[in-house]
Amino acid sequence: MFSKVSRFVGEVKGELRKASWPWESDPKVKGFKKYKELTDSTVVVLIATVLLAGFVSLWDFLCTYVINFITSFGH
Repeated sequence: MFSKVSRFVGEVKGELRKASWPWESDPKVKGFKKYKELTDSTVVVLIATVLLAGFVSLWDFLCTYVINFITSFGH
């Protein structure tokens, strides 16, 4: 069992070395410039999340209003 776990960890390390990481690999780049792609992607995700939340909230409000309007005729 130990050999299987050891082989698995070795394969995971090998695959992680092949991955493309969202920061600059140049050791001369320091600070926030090193993480430019990462911060840009994070900003895009946050903006998309806010827009999606607004869209869902708007449709929820409209559907609630329409259902309340339709069901108010029964009173």
